[in-house]
Amino acid sequence: MRDLKFEPPIEVLSAADGVRRRHWSDADKVRIVEESFAGNRQVSATARRHGISRSLLTVWRRQYRTGELGGDRLPSFMPLTVSAELPGTMSPRPVPPNPEARVEIALRNGRQLVVPANVDPEALARLLSVVDGR
Repeated sequence: MRDLKFEPPIEVLSAADGVRRRHWSDADKVRIVEESFAGNRQVSATARRHGISRSLLTVWRRQYRTGELGGDRLPSFMPLTVSAELPGTMSPRPVPPNPEARVEIALRNGRQLVVPANVDPEALARLLSVVDGR
């Protein structure tokens, strides 16, 4: 006679059988983040290439910008002087075609102005005169 009880097969899963979390070194994170900054729409493609989620790469990019990632790669600043004329010995260097490159300018009145790195110098001069309130 057959047993009328239904007993589904049981499968025992072990933690050793599953996918484990990977641990990325800061150097690897910095390398992946810098790769994601190269060109347009590279976050998703870079994440897929390295087998990580887009949201994790976004977190690493934020940490990179705030200096939390890698410690030794903090943003650096250099003094900038705007003059009416360029010296005859200097010619302006072309700005690299990175559309995400930005220049942050701290004005004397305490305001900050963030512009694309390839902004037209004449347009920037007009903008600075209005924003700075001179």
